[in-house]
This record gives sequence, C-alpha cells and structure tokens, in this order.
Amino acid sequence: MASTHTEILQNIKDLQTESLSIIRISEPVSASHPNKRSSDASSDVFESPSPASLEADLAHYKDLFSKLRFSYLEQVTKEKFLRAIVGDPPLIVEAAENTELEAQLAEVKAILKEQKGTVAALVKELERRGRDLSRRYETVNLQTTLLEKLPAEINGVKETIGQLRAQADRSDTRSISAQGMNLPLDATISFTREKQMELAQLNEEVKSLQQALPRQTKELAGLNYELKRLEKERGNTVENAREAVKRRKDGGETGDGLEMRGRWLKGCEDGLRELLGVEA
Repeated sequence: MASTHTEILQNIKDLQTESLSIIRISEPVSASHPNKRSSDASSDVFESPSPASLEADLAHYKDLFSKLRFSYLEQVTKEKFLRAIVGDPPLIVEAAENTELEAQLAEVKAILKEQKGTVAALVKELERRGRDLSRRYETVNLQTTLLEKLPAEINGVKETIGQLRAQADRSDTRSISAQGMNLPLDATISFTREKQMELAQLNEEVKSLQQALPRQTKELAGLNYELKRLEKERGNTVENAREAVKRRKDGGETGDGLEMRGRWLKGCEDGLRELLGVEA
C-alpha cells in the first residue's frame, strides 16, 4: 500500500510540474520574432504573466487590430477608387449596383453580428471553464498536500492502536467497563443502545421526581407547621403539669378536683408523647 501511495503521489507531482498555460504554448511562435515591440502594456508577460498584465495586453492588441482594420479598409477603398478612375475604360457604377451591394453588405453584417455573438458566447464559456479549472487545480493542490501528510498520520494511528492493544494484553484484571471498551462493532452498538435506553428511563424518573417535588415540598411545609404547633402545645401542657405538681406539693390545692386535674394533665402528656414519639 505504501508503494502504491508513493507512485500515485509521484505521478501527481510529475503532472503538476508540466506547464500547460497558453502563454507557454505560444512561446515558440513569439521566439521566432526576436525584436519585441516596445509599446507593449506588459513587456514581461511571457516571463511573469498575471491577470492584470494579460488584460492590459489584450486591450493593447484590440486597439492595434482596430487601427489595422481601419487602415486596411482605407487603403483598399483608395486603391479601388483610383483604379476605377484611371482604368481604361473608367469603371462607372450605377445606382442599382450600389443598392445591390448595400443589400449584400447588410447580409454580411448580419452574419458577422451573429458570428460575433457566437464568439462572445465561446469567450464566456472559456472563462467559465478557466475558473472551474482554476478551482480544480487549487483543490488538487490541497488534496496533494493532505495526501503527503496522510501516511505519517496513518502510521501514528497504527502505533497508537498497537500501544493500546499491548496495554490491554498486559492487563490481568479487567472490569466490566474495560471489557465493554474492547467489544466488536455489533456488540458495541447493542451495548450503546442498552445504555441509551437506561439513560432515557433515568431521565423519565428524574422528570417525574422533579414534577412531584413542589407538591412534596408543600406537604413537608405543612407537616413542619403542624409539628411546631404540636410542640408548642406539648410545651404548654408540660408547663401546666409542672405547675400543678408544684402547687400540689405546696398544698395550694387539695381534694378530688386537684387529683382529677392531675390525671387529665398526665393523660394529655402521655398522649402527646405517644403522638410525637418522645420517650418520658
């Protein structure tokens, strides 16, 4: 696999070293003319071409061809006019002939206009393809860079896997979680699904508990209030009982009324202790 990768990478590099630009293709033609024009917008276009220099060169050549076309038409017109005058016999053109020539000229102009539209469409298509090729070229360069880095990364991953496997083999005791980390793909997927189901059940339980929490908090507040009230009543009852015992010892009250009151208080105290779970 390493040799195949090396061969592919070398083939890509060989293709990238070949220059396929239009400027390079036109070098043999331009080299046959040693005297370069001095009025070029970019005289070093063949050495270091750039979009700006190419645009300037294109505008320059368009201007030259426009001037050349005008000069050609002017010279041809003068030549035909002079031949018509000095000819023997002189060339006399009738109005009908001019009309016929104008009709032919109109047809030729229509054809020329159509051809210009076709050329403009071809130019746009070439520009689109050029941009597309430029994007592809940049993508290929980026992928080539990644391809050069990929073998080292693959080797690093293989070394890491080997180290982890060696550590797993040297381990004598493995827990359930450690065994779960060494499962095949199908078992790992099943294990993950089970854990996800358990997690979903736990989330549902937590959600139900969170929904019941306000009600239980309210009930707890009510029980705390009731407990405080009972504790207060218990304190009052105990205090009354102590005062009754004290009065009985001092002889402040005698007779059956004091005895019945004491029994009643004692019964209240026992009932509260049993209710609150307080030992005597």
